[in-house]
Amino acid sequence: MAALPAKLLKVTLIVLVLGGMYLLALNKHAERDQLRKISVDLTPSCKEKLQGYALAAAEHYRSPYVRKMSGAWSTIRGYSEDDVRAIQRGCNIVDDLQGNLANSGARERWNADRFVRGTHTTCANCHQGVGDKQDAVGNRLVGSNSLGASWAMADMYDRFTGLLLPHELRQMQCYINSSNGFKPNAADDLIRDVTAYSRFLSAAVDLKIGNRYPEQGMDEIPASATRRRGDDYVRGAQVYRERCASCHGPQGLGTIVQGRVLYPALAGPQSFSLDSRMNFAAVNTIMPGFICRNMPLGQEGSLDNQECRDIGYYLSTLPRPAGDKQGPLVAAWQQLMMTVMPPLTRYAESLGSKDTPHAPAD
Repeated sequence: MAALPAKLLKVTLIVLVLGGMYLLALNKHAERDQLRKISVDLTPSCKEKLQGYALAAAEHYRSPYVRKMSGAWSTIRGYSEDDVRAIQRGCNIVDDLQGNLANSGARERWNADRFVRGTHTTCANCHQGVGDKQDAVGNRLVGSNSLGASWAMADMYDRFTGLLLPHELRQMQCYINSSNGFKPNAADDLIRDVTAYSRFLSAAVDLKIGNRYPEQGMDEIPASATRRRGDDYVRGAQVYRERCASCHGPQGLGTIVQGRVLYPALAGPQSFSLDSRMNFAAVNTIMPGFICRNMPLGQEGSLDNQECRDIGYYLSTLPRPAGDKQGPLVAAWQQLMMTVMPPLTRYAESLGSKDTPHAPAD
């Protein structure tokens, strides 16, 4: 009989522990619900974007963009107050993933830096125009990596994994590879809010689900789209110095002014990993396509296909994080190169500048 109280005590202890965990989970969910009800302070870019699309809580939604581009109104089901806040939060995440513009009290629900390793990463580096890049008159641009078009594709076949990937899983890939980070939970507010914003963009420009649009993803550039001169490291380094280094830095380490990232890193510890599809050595068509369609800023389309492939090839030779698929030896080697190469390169450049003859003064 003495064993019965001991067993009862164990069961009671287990029940109390499980009950405590359940109450803690309820408390955390209640806190999240309260955070979702707080009004959202928009970044300047998001404020302009969402005002331009007339986002507001109402029974019906009518996009001024559709009216402007087609001459007719399109009326769809409207958005609730909760919907509007989710869309606003999603826009903030896309525009300012690191939370650099967030108030300290709103930081946790604004940014997603807990899922990335570096400090340069933000969604708008690749999904420009806050995920909705257009020209001056509102035309959507080919290969601009539009989030709205990405959402409209619904379950997209991914030739690299052989899977049908919904928008949420494609977001996870971005955090793991493009951001050199960690996979968020599919139910995390981060995924929900970015999905809400992407879905709103598709509605605001009148994209139909399941259709393929030119602005969806990258406009890839294979070797067959060039004059078949072969991808060349030396040519790529030269074009990079002439057209890219003024923004991204002579070694591709990005440009930071007063703690803010003006131009992201393309190499080094703050850049995308070796596993990223933006890495030319992993997939040799995506980075050239992105460069040709979106770079340099303000001069898009000024580089030819071979120049874009050469730049991508050159960037792939620079050290960067190894990613999760490479193994410890590759990771250690890349870490060593990221530590040793920048100072050595700066030293070599300083020697070169000293040896360069200067024109005599007048």
